[in-house]
Amino acid sequence: MSLDTLSDVLRSVRLQGAVFFYVSGHSDWAAEAPAAKEIAPLLMPGIEHVMEYHAVVRGSCWAGILGEAPVQLAPGDVVMFPHGDAHVVSSAPGLRGTVDVRWYDNVLNQPLPLRVAYDGPNLQLVPPPTSDTDPTIVCGFLGYDRQPFNPLIAALPRMLHLRAGEHDAWIARFTEQAAAESHARRPGAEAMLARMSEMMFVDAVRRYADHLPAQSAGWLAGLRDRFVGRALALMHEAPAEDWSIDELGRRIGLSRSALHERFVQMIGIPPMQYLAQWRMQAAARMLLETRSTVAAIALEVGYESEAAFARAFKRLVGKPPAAWRREREAVA
Repeated sequence: MSLDTLSDVLRSVRLQGAVFFYVSGHSDWAAEAPAAKEIAPLLMPGIEHVMEYHAVVRGSCWAGILGEAPVQLAPGDVVMFPHGDAHVVSSAPGLRGTVDVRWYDNVLNQPLPLRVAYDGPNLQLVPPPTSDTDPTIVCGFLGYDRQPFNPLIAALPRMLHLRAGEHDAWIARFTEQAAAESHARRPGAEAMLARMSEMMFVDAVRRYADHLPAQSAGWLAGLRDRFVGRALALMHEAPAEDWSIDELGRRIGLSRSALHERFVQMIGIPPMQYLAQWRMQAAARMLLETRSTVAAIALEVGYESEAAFARAFKRLVGKPPAAWRREREAVA
């Protein structure tokens, strides 16, 4: 199978990076981030969901979701919050910062990346200290679409901690290069950081999947499964094909009942339901990225009539495809 299913999903949900902070901390400092849904319209207008990540350049700090135990971060570590939870990054566990959503609105008209310095509870937009003892962090955001169907994000934990180490040289290079781009602020730095953060996320997802326990369930575990992964690849390669569970089973070498049971056990929904939802995601991408008519898109994703496609799209998204397209274009 030639198609890379993970890459197909990443393209379809329009992963993109934007807005960066080059942060240093001195004394007992704490940077508290609100839930992503509160700041997503400010950071990335037109994007449905935003996740935040922090890469430690120098020193050490702690990071965690509010109300949960934090983890300690060392130089080269990266921590991500895929579901957009409110969280704290601080010099010691248990510290809390202040949250002012208006602050993001006030600073985003300045040249990026923004240089932010914490001195205890005080926050300033100034060049960060050059002291080798002050922790320094590169913070960034990744946006993606959650609707109509994003199987990847649901498969990720609320907090993803990537540790630097001898087997993780790519993450170490990302941290070093992100720090250099943030500090130098050369022309094109914002675009460079955006592309690098997208690559870092893909690498993070692959590493997380590689270390899943053998008996894990979920979409990423399904990709690794000999039979479920093959079924997913077939549906992603040709979503418009008139698939049936019998045909899928024949192509991958399982009986109808065995495929159904194995697919539901790993993915959580039956194969035909997954196909229907993925068709809507593929259609949503075409609605946003092309000027094709709704009727043409319906045929592209396997529907014989525009009316049947529109009904299916509305069931999943809540709006007819044409209305959804107009609304998204207006927001963008």
